Amino acid sequence: MNTPTYIGRFAPTPSGYLHFGSLVAALASYLDARAVGGRWLLRMEDLDPPREVAGAQDAILATLESYGLYWDGELTRQSQRHGEYAALVERLFSQGLAYACTCSRKQLEGCNGIYPGSCRNAGHARENAAIRVRVPQLHYRFTDRVQGEYGQHLGRDVGDFVIQRRDGFYAYQLAVVLDDAWQGVTDVVRGADLLDSTPRQLYLQELLGLPQPRYLHVPLIIQPDGHKLGKSYRSPPLPADQATPLLIRALNALGQALPDQARYGEPAELLRWAAQHWDAARIPRTLTLAETALR
Repeated sequence: MNTPTYIGRFAPTPSGYLHFGSLVAALASYLDARAVGGRWLLRMEDLDPPREVAGAQDAILATLESYGLYWDGELTRQSQRHGEYAALVERLFSQGLAYACTCSRKQLEGCNGIYPGSCRNAGHARENAAIRVRVPQLHYRFTDRVQGEYGQHLGRDVGDFVIQRRDGFYAYQLAVVLDDAWQGVTDVVRGADLLDSTPRQLYLQELLGLPQPRYLHVPLIIQPDGHKLGKSYRSPPLPADQATPLLIRALNALGQALPDQARYGEPAELLRWAAQHWDAARIPRTLTLAETALR
């Protein structure tokens, strides 16, 4: 961890406002970078315009600033990198590493999210079709800094996966791999809902000859009804006037030491203290909403 070349990033999706679960992930990413003098980048993952909430991008930026989570360099947006994604899809397609798929969602019902390879050798035209990348019959494993060893057999557990949707929009798996490599990201700190995406990303990194970052997946916050705290369940947005107490609560959720109340102060002061005392080894693997409350 003691390296001056650490580059981390926070990559929110503007399908809603930041909530407490977002804060926990952002804070972990920020402190993991700042604790070793690394850079912390901000990337807006605006790949899906139909799901984007009007005003969410500006609200996300304003919230990060009000919580003292200032990023390094310029904000980047995935919507500005379509040319790079298109070139990569074309390359994989022309090399026979990807193919057109005309399967509808209805046709894939009952497959439990595992693509059965229906169009793998069909030779469909690309018009009005999704593009899938061929996966090998191999097991991809990695050791997460919090969740431990995790792996998937891509052929058996996932199947060929989409890199460009039928509507022309690019898939997260493709964009995140290209952008992390382009930005030189060395460490990915994000929510555990993306843990099972990582083997697919490891495969794309291998296929494209890109470096593999280290991964740290912070636990999702589970609500009393069993659902994760998130935009899908209308979790309340972060209030600007509660920055310090909510940062303290997020530190507690991450298992971190807490300063004396006299040191709480403004967000910037609190974040400096937290970076000096950051210990990723203390992050729990699982977390309920009740466990985030201060005792």
